[in-house]
Order: sequence, then C-alpha cells, then structure tokens
Amino acid sequence: MTPARPLTLLSVFSTFAVGGPQVRFAALANHFGRRYRHLVVAMDGATAARERLDAGLDIDFLPVAPRQGKTFGNLPPFYRMLRALRPDMLVTYNWGAIDWALTNLAAGIRHVHIEDGFGPEEAERQLPRRALIRRLTLRRSMVVLPSRTLERIALDDWRLPHARLRYVPNGIDLERLGTPGSGWRERFAGEGPVVGTVAALRPEKALDRLLRAFAALPGPAGLVIAGNGPARPGLERLAAELGVAERVYFPGHVSELGALYSAFDIFALSSDTEQMPLSVIEAMAAGLPVAATDVGDVRLMVAPENAGFIGPRDDGALARSLGRLIGDAELRTRLGAANRAKAAAEYDERVMFATYGALFDGAELTLPASRLLSACAA
Repeated sequence: MTPARPLTLLSVFSTFAVGGPQVRFAALANHFGRRYRHLVVAMDGATAARERLDAGLDIDFLPVAPRQGKTFGNLPPFYRMLRALRPDMLVTYNWGAIDWALTNLAAGIRHVHIEDGFGPEEAERQLPRRALIRRLTLRRSMVVLPSRTLERIALDDWRLPHARLRYVPNGIDLERLGTPGSGWRERFAGEGPVVGTVAALRPEKALDRLLRAFAALPGPAGLVIAGNGPARPGLERLAAELGVAERVYFPGHVSELGALYSAFDIFALSSDTEQMPLSVIEAMAAGLPVAATDVGDVRLMVAPENAGFIGPRDDGALARSLGRLIGDAELRTRLGAANRAKAAAEYDERVMFATYGALFDGAELTLPASRLLSACAA
C-alpha cells in the first residue's frame, strides 16, 4: 500500500560515483518515481551517478563537509542535520556511512543499513574494530544484505540478531539485458571470441589480473574492459607491456549495456573482493558464460554448470577458465543458456522492487517473494 504522503528517505553514501550501490539506488528511485522524496548525501561530494536518475524525481543532493578521520567530531553536525531534516527513514550504505548510523543512536530515526561489501582493507578478513562498531551500532537497525556471504558475516562476525537481517538479492531488468544490440562488435580489434568485463577501474577489481590472464591465452581473441576509474592509465600501460594492446579495447562508460553484452562471448570478473556483483547478473541475463574469481556469492550466483569456471584469485586459474571457454563454442552456448535461465528465475528486478518498497514503507518483510509481488501488483 502506498503511503498517503511521500515518505522522505535520507540516503547516505560514501560516494555517489558510479558503482553497484548507486546503480541499484537509481533503479529503485526511477521505478518508484515520486512515491518517495529523496535526500542524498555523498560524503566525498562525488555525484557522477546522478546521470542515471530520471529528471522527474523529487530528489536533492545535500552538501556536507565531514572532518576526515574525526568520527566523533562529525557526530554533532550530523545530529543537527538529522534533527533539522526529520526524514521518515535514514538509509546508510556500507562502512563509509557508519558515522550517520552512530549519530542515529541519539536521533532515533527509523534506520535501514545496506551493506554491499568491503574495500581492499577488508578483502581478506574483518577488521575487529569495525566489526565491533557495526555490532554496537546496527543491533536495532534493519540490515539489508544482497549476498549469503554477507549474511553469514553479519551473524558470525558482527553478531547481529537474525531477526534484524534481510537477505535481498540484487535484481536487474532481464528484458533489457536479453535484447541483442548492434554496433559494438565491429569496434573490437582482433579476431576470435570476445572476452568482456564491466567494472569501475579501481585496484580492488584486479583488472591487471585479467590482462595477465588474457595475455597468457593462445590464439586470437579480443578483450573489452568497459568502465572508468583511476586505474585506467596503468591498465593501458600494462596492456602495452604485455604485447596485447592491439587486442584490448577500453570503451569507457557504456550506457547501452544490452548492446555491449550481446557483443561479448564470455564475461570475466577478476576482482579481489565482491559480494553479489550486478555485472555478473547482467552477464547471466545476457546469456553469457562467466569466468571469475571465487569471491562473495559469485559461485552460488551462476548456474551449477558454470561453477567450475569460478576459481582462485590468481592469474593462472583465470587464464585456464578463459582458455577452456574460448576453445569450445558449444560449451559457451550451453553455459550461457543455463545462466540466463537462472537469472530469470532468481534475479528479476520486480522482486527487488517489491521487497525494497515494503522495506521503505515499514513492512517486516516476512512474506516470500511471490506474495510480495502479488501485494505490489495489487
């Protein structure tokens, strides 16, 4: 049931540059339209993901000037801001917004914390201080987790009550990703199958690993690394040093994802840390086989037939997975079809919309996805 007046959601991000949480936020905001009024804080002032938001939304980006490394010094101004704005709900995203969750212990606003994963400093293990702060800060909040790996961490490491946790898988527009496009394939240099990835070009994505794995492959093939980020110059230099620059294409940010994925034969993910990457779901929806590092829920996300191509975080393992797929077109087709079927069954964005809508409206989310969909349609 839609509230009588638009609820005001104050969403706090460490950054509103383009990334998985920001892409999901834009999809949710665009879907719900003016059902909610949005106030958005980007702690670093970056707002590049604004371009993904529809023009008709009731949304404002609020400037803040946090004092770096001064957690307790930030709490008084954040508290004053919360009391002045009086949102219906505070929504915090990841560790970078934990100061706001701390502040809310005094402000007492209904709070949802969405945890999508960790930076490189927590790729191997949870930092004890951060785990303790999460445990103390989030015990009375609703905590949304898009992966089973994160759910286990929240229970075992943060020791949060199971009743306060909600597993909500990311969802995508299956039709958009399943629609073939044109105009991309002819842009890629080289012959043979095309390996592609879509990622923010940052160190934790370990795209140097992908370049080295690709350089080790025999025979003709092309590699597309789509996305922007600070690691791009170094990756371009590495491609030249490895002697594969003429077969590697950096198109930057691409908005026509359906067309882009349809030009790939294989999707690759080389990250050191992920939880439930949207790019893998997108590749599955596009009917692609996936070769990836075994991070987060990736092995569980792909179809069982594809699980054997999810391996350790090293160049050789990724090269072996890519090599097997490059050399067997029938295998690529079979795995791609299985991934497409699983994406359709489990990652339809309509379920994600219904779940988040119920969450933002205050529901306890005890209904199964089928009944949430029925309630949303009604």
